Amino acid sequence: MAAAWKKTTAPVTSLDHDELKHDMVLLGLACMMDPPRPEAITAIDECQQAGIRVKMITGDHQETAMAIGQMLGIGNSHAAITGYQLEHMSDAELAEAAKTYDIFARTSPEHKLRLVKALEASGEIVGMTGDGVNDAPALKQANVGIAMGIKGTEVTKEAADMILADDNFATIAAAVKEGRRVYDNLKKTILFIMPTNLAQGLLIIIAILMGNLLPLTPVQILWMNMATSATLSFGLAFEPAEANAMRRPPRNVKAHVMDGYAIWRVVFVGLLISISAFVLEAWLQPRGYSAEFIRTVLLQMLVTAQWAYMLNCRNGNGFSLDRGLLKNRGIWLVTLVLIVLQAIIIYVPLMNTLFGTRPLPINYWLISLIVSVAIFIVVEIEKRLTRSWRNKTASLR
Repeated sequence: MAAAWKKTTAPVTSLDHDELKHDMVLLGLACMMDPPRPEAITAIDECQQAGIRVKMITGDHQETAMAIGQMLGIGNSHAAITGYQLEHMSDAELAEAAKTYDIFARTSPEHKLRLVKALEASGEIVGMTGDGVNDAPALKQANVGIAMGIKGTEVTKEAADMILADDNFATIAAAVKEGRRVYDNLKKTILFIMPTNLAQGLLIIIAILMGNLLPLTPVQILWMNMATSATLSFGLAFEPAEANAMRRPPRNVKAHVMDGYAIWRVVFVGLLISISAFVLEAWLQPRGYSAEFIRTVLLQMLVTAQWAYMLNCRNGNGFSLDRGLLKNRGIWLVTLVLIVLQAIIIYVPLMNTLFGTRPLPINYWLISLIVSVAIFIVVEIEKRLTRSWRNKTASLR
């Protein structure tokens, strides 16, 4: 704001624009600024590293918008385009401008809506933030409309898909990271459950076809599914975000969870666990053990193998026994619960009668653990050998 004074020869009873056109003496300027939050600058940098292109659509002057964009670290903030220029563009020109520019100044609600539509037409997934009534159409059109919970109007909140309770852009970056963590953990859980279920099925089918002793009875299979699926997969849900979660491009929303590599992993691990069980069974049978004892050993081995494979699933790219394992209390809790459940079914007489199990000497727990460690090592080697394949698959999504 500018302040000035003017000397008059007579008392002034009214003031008009004509009296301010000459003989004014500048006193000074009062400058005000609403600087960007430091956490917003960090969040925008995180988003850009994660492959999210941040754009600013504002009603401010072009130079002001560019200056704020540069403070925020928005990618292409050294150039801007105005709403007036957008009005004189065709849809094709607008689509190109929407992809090229990151700063849009002197815009109206209609411009915001057109920009969102143009980006969506180009195949982009658009998230739009806003707080005023005029932002509602663009929020409604966007793939993800994000309203401000404090400053936002009720109309804006109704039009949005999400509401920021703290009006902080950094919360959006945190939500993206959390979303990627949840998706990764869901995929890890699927890749954990399917191979282990395949291994159980292969054991029964092959044993029936070959006329051999059934490795597990139906009630033992039900117990194993209850003991492992309800515990081990629960531990994966508490897995923290991977180190590169915010340094990788967004996934293709059309890509299937069960891609080529996932199918390979299901078949590979399913065969690995089932073959290990058959080898262990073949080693036990000539030694004169009862069918119930052999089934108990196989049950313990399969449960331990699933626990070891669950550790493999923690990290899809790197070595699974990292520092994050110590931070995931959920895994240690479900491991303890699983040990207690296995001890109950193996050593409690009533459970022996109900499930057809027999008490095991401690060395058979160790044998099961050794076999499971071997499976863990083989899967870790497989992850390293197939890394280029997985990276190529991810780049094609």
